Amino acid sequence: MLSLSYDLHIHSCLSPCGDDESTPANIVGMAYVKGLDVIALTDHNAARNCVAAKEVADAYGITLICGMELTTAEECHVVMLMPTLEKALELDEYVHSRLSPVKNDPDIFGRQEIRNSDDELIGTEDLLLINATEISFTEAFDLADSFGGVALPAHVDKSTTSVISNLGFVPPECTFKTAEFKDIGKVESYRRLYPYFQGCKIITSSDAHYLAHINEPVNFIHAREKSVEAIIDAIKNPPSLAE
Repeated sequence: MLSLSYDLHIHSCLSPCGDDESTPANIVGMAYVKGLDVIALTDHNAARNCVAAKEVADAYGITLICGMELTTAEECHVVMLMPTLEKALELDEYVHSRLSPVKNDPDIFGRQEIRNSDDELIGTEDLLLINATEISFTEAFDLADSFGGVALPAHVDKSTTSVISNLGFVPPECTFKTAEFKDIGKVESYRRLYPYFQGCKIITSSDAHYLAHINEPVNFIHAREKSVEAIIDAIKNPPSLAE
């Protein structure tokens, strides 16, 4: 098994709350400088900047997982990690069709920019990406599985936009085996309060919206190889996942 440094929750300038300097090329470049083996680009309800990010990541020798941070109908955030760029773009199209039809106001919420691997602006998204979709929290996990990927609840210890903050409990029909915490120090208390997490492995990622926040804190995952398939398998089969 390999021990790989990772950050599986990073936003680019396509997210309205993402910094304009967080272009796909800059994100991969910062990941390289910080010595990361594996990163995931997870913009709000969108995956279109994964195209440029994958091109740059391949050149740097960094394994990029293409995905998104889905906002469910209950406004819970779920990290969706896809096995290929093509599947991520298919998911993007599906989620976009179920996104609230509210236009973005860049002056209020921020720009939503699509850039190429040379950091050139090639498009923008008109719908506000931070809005809720028509996809329920429990539906998200089967949805990711149907695309050959994996979903995990994002920052479950956060006071907003998490399954606990918004629902107050983990629905018993959930099937996820790995959960993301922002603060690892809260894991044991959450396991006491919400027994579902006693059967989960825990990861923590930066949820970076700014380049400087990537890889904070430093984390390692155990996988059989440095590939997207192996990382997704490690998340689906948590005995091989390092906490």
